[in-house]
Amino acid sequence: MPRLIPSLIALALSTMMLAAPAASAAMQVDDTPLARARQLYNQRQFDAALQAADQARRTPALADAADLVAARAYLERFRLGAAPEDLDAARTRLGRLDPRRFPARERTEFIIGLGEALHFDEAFGAAASVFETVLLGGDPLPAPLDDDARGRVVDWWATALDRDARPRPDADRRAVYQRIRARMIEELATHPASGAAAYWLVAAARAEGDLQGAWAAAEAGWARASLAGDGGAMLRADLDQLMQRAIVPERARALAQPPQTLQLQWDQFKERWAR
Repeated sequence: MPRLIPSLIALALSTMMLAAPAASAAMQVDDTPLARARQLYNQRQFDAALQAADQARRTPALADAADLVAARAYLERFRLGAAPEDLDAARTRLGRLDPRRFPARERTEFIIGLGEALHFDEAFGAAASVFETVLLGGDPLPAPLDDDARGRVVDWWATALDRDARPRPDADRRAVYQRIRARMIEELATHPASGAAAYWLVAAARAEGDLQGAWAAAEAGWARASLAGDGGAMLRADLDQLMQRAIVPERARALAQPPQTLQLQWDQFKERWAR
């Protein structure tokens, strides 16, 4: 069952390049072409980031890191404009760099970039497998993600599985959504502020056909939304849309009740837990 609305993190947001370790006050600001490329990427100035990355690539020791920034910039340009040549360029940059020499931070960025490229190439099952390695860790371990970056990877992973599940037979599709639900429960146990996990726990329950479970998870997500960095505004907006556009009418049909009755129940719950 396809997802009706984008989640709060969703693919509409770019994944930031991971921050470098903090420098001491005595150190000068890093103004190398590579540092500028990373900064411009994070500022969403992708054309300028590509120019800086190409300049950085002239230094052989920086070529792989520069290609990594460029690949991520091309992926963002593809996400925004769907130009096939941008996806082709991203694949070329990812394919020609050598990630074996990368430190943990850049290795993590490389893995995320691979997952994005596979997702845009509509290899959704492969993309989910790649993103899962970031969430679960490995040997050698990738660099740890901050909460926002991890939330984006959680959403990429679940979105990829959702897309992979759609053409499957009913039994296989339900198994995929059961897997998403189980993973989101684990994610919330270790990252209780994860809005992406709270959203996908609801969306996967609904897609699996467990409308009562989806309703309960939506109430739990609404109540715990204040844990999120923005106080839960984005999560609550997404949950409200999902409830109004899908869960309320579908559960009303299942219970043979007027949708207005269930909508009133949801509105009253929101009012009680408005803070």
